[in-house]
Amino acid sequence: MTALQYYGTGRRKNSTARVFVTPGSGKVTINKRDMDEYFDYETLKMVVRAPFVETGTENQYDIKVNVHGGGFTGQAGAIQLGLSRALLEVDPEYRSTLKEKGFLTRDSRMKERKKYGLKAARRAPQFSKR
Repeated sequence: MTALQYYGTGRRKNSTARVFVTPGSGKVTINKRDMDEYFDYETLKMVVRAPFVETGTENQYDIKVNVHGGGFTGQAGAIQLGLSRALLEVDPEYRSTLKEKGFLTRDSRMKERKKYGLKAARRAPQFSKR
């Protein structure tokens, strides 16, 4: 018997998360480490758990995440989007709840590229009259 497994991909800033959801007891594993060990801040843990809380499915599914790139905040946002997409595969009726909270919207804000003649994306060299 094959275990049911649902998949969702999430991206934010430079982070990409591959999220696998299986029926279980609510265990969250990120890059082969427990979520409490991976994320130091409670707010980031809340961001990851938010789709479960909104759909009322806490402690019903285990999630296994492979995430790379970016920082912790971007990774947490990527995991949230991937988890939301995976929960849609579990039950399409979650769509209205997740959409209302904005969990299905990809945050498209990225770092602006550096331009020639400038020190950074918009930072110009210091002006001197002489």
